[in-house]
Amino acid sequence: MTNNQEKPTYILGVSAYYHDSAAALIADGRIVAAAHEERFTRKKHDSSFPSRAVAWILEESGLRMADLESVVFYDKPFLKFERLLETYHAFAPGGLRSFLTAMPVWIREKLFMRTMLHRELQALDKSGAPLPPLHFPEHHLSHAASAFFPSPFEEAAVLTIDGVGEWSTTSICKGSGNSLEVLREINFPHSLGLLYTAFTAYCGFKVNSGEYKLMGLAPYGDPDSEETKRFRETIEKELVDIRPDGSYLLNMACFDYATGLRMYNEAAWRRLFGVGPRTAESEDVEPVYMNMALAIQQVTEKIVLTLAATARKLTGSQNLCLAGGVALNCVANGKLLESGQFDKIWVQPASGDAGGALGAALAWWHIGLGKERVPEPDDAMQGAYLGPAYSRDEIERSLKRFHAPFQTMLDEQELVDRVADLLDEGKVVGWFQGRMEYGPRALGGRSILADPRNPEMQKRLNLKIKYREGFRPFAPAVREEDVAEYFDINVRSPYMLMVRPVIDKLLLPLPENYKNMSLWDRLYQPRSTLPAITHIDNSARIQSVSQKTNPRFWALLESFKRRYGCGVIVNTSFNVRGEPIVRSPEDAYVCFMRTEMDCLVLENLIFYKEDQPPLPDDGSWRKEYVLD
Repeated sequence: MTNNQEKPTYILGVSAYYHDSAAALIADGRIVAAAHEERFTRKKHDSSFPSRAVAWILEESGLRMADLESVVFYDKPFLKFERLLETYHAFAPGGLRSFLTAMPVWIREKLFMRTMLHRELQALDKSGAPLPPLHFPEHHLSHAASAFFPSPFEEAAVLTIDGVGEWSTTSICKGSGNSLEVLREINFPHSLGLLYTAFTAYCGFKVNSGEYKLMGLAPYGDPDSEETKRFRETIEKELVDIRPDGSYLLNMACFDYATGLRMYNEAAWRRLFGVGPRTAESEDVEPVYMNMALAIQQVTEKIVLTLAATARKLTGSQNLCLAGGVALNCVANGKLLESGQFDKIWVQPASGDAGGALGAALAWWHIGLGKERVPEPDDAMQGAYLGPAYSRDEIERSLKRFHAPFQTMLDEQELVDRVADLLDEGKVVGWFQGRMEYGPRALGGRSILADPRNPEMQKRLNLKIKYREGFRPFAPAVREEDVAEYFDINVRSPYMLMVRPVIDKLLLPLPENYKNMSLWDRLYQPRSTLPAITHIDNSARIQSVSQKTNPRFWALLESFKRRYGCGVIVNTSFNVRGEPIVRSPEDAYVCFMRTEMDCLVLENLIFYKEDQPPLPDDGSWRKEYVLD
């Protein structure tokens, strides 16, 4: 019997060579697989060609290079080179050092991107068969496509805000059916993403990595203090000119990123703010940097909300899609939701450059090939569970060398009930289930779980498990049916990209001298009946869990609520500071053994710390990971 069914059209998307390299595969427009290269190389924000991610995708899908219709790269290298040359020319003679640093790499490699990509692809398929055609959509088109095409909307305004692609740093598009129309753009060097990153650096955090720390630090600032107000006025008067339509211009005399080797002009910033840059990794964070973080967060929110209002006016749409690195600012997203400017908002879970791989593939399918698009009711991301998964046999084989004893739970309900009991006992549980997440958030596939009711849990997780700064907040996971029981939100938030308040009835009174307490005393003062997930401003970064996309994690939440009356669980990414989220069972076991986690659940196998033989380790592993 012959099978006359046509083969699907496979398209591979790739992002690489800046940060957060990734690969994604679509089949007839349906998302099949996607993964970050860092999860394979164990090098956080890995920018190299995603050869391991591509190799996994091809193996998982049973494909060779010759089976692909196209390979699509997420930006246009020649346009980026043009921007670099024109920028150096415009700022000449400044930037000579930066020019001399950047040009050799471009002349030797990046100008010949097509050749480089062919070489990398050939190395993955030595059959000698002709390689598929290469295509190069623009960077912001890749972002916009990643936001609109997987969204549940037939039409929408699409707002993309990041550092910079080729020229564009901010764009407004109108998405309709299988098309995207660019309506407005803001070009380099004027960039909201780079403005926020400059403050990230000034407050002592790592560029292109620590922006979420700045966002987490902002609520510790005092919104009523004269210092915060002065900082905000200074930013709006001296650093960025915000127009009524949300467009903006930066005062480039105060920045050094266009042609220099650092983000800001230190002399100018010292004069404007009256304080020098914070020393990275200094033990304490002084209140001045908390107020600075709050001021730039407020300015960012103002620009995002004003841009969104313009997007609404230009498109006439009641739906909004977001992508680009700034779309990961979940506090701004929450304010946007609260503003009511749009009826519905959808944010691409891999909003940064990794998501450009998926967007590039989708852009070629729908725009390049003109293929029809049929939106899915929730979205087309499958919960972002698009990476590798492992069977029980694979898990047992990979951990054989550790001689690791475990308990097998054959009954699904028995498994989730046992884990619920462990959480109630105060145990910290590594949770490794199904396919790995695509994007920077752990969503119940590669997570560390804990009891949010425990007032000591935030401190323990930060200092003893994650080995990171104590002020960093943790996110709650809650069944989507229960979300309004605990949080002031009436929509789904499946990708942990919305910050909203904990409802009033769960809040606890604060002592009279609360505002005068030190950061650490304020941090560890319980503010609600769920202290481990309630941030200092009584907010939380919410993940609503769907039974459809993650039935086992949903069942665990159901069990915890049924048995202990709490429908919320702390969910943080399965890694330590500086380490990418774990990918494999071996990654998970090693991370479990190196930290003070109590239990590890790999699919239906439970590993208890007290039963495990010691891991041969001299502690030098911490040097493997560059602190982010």
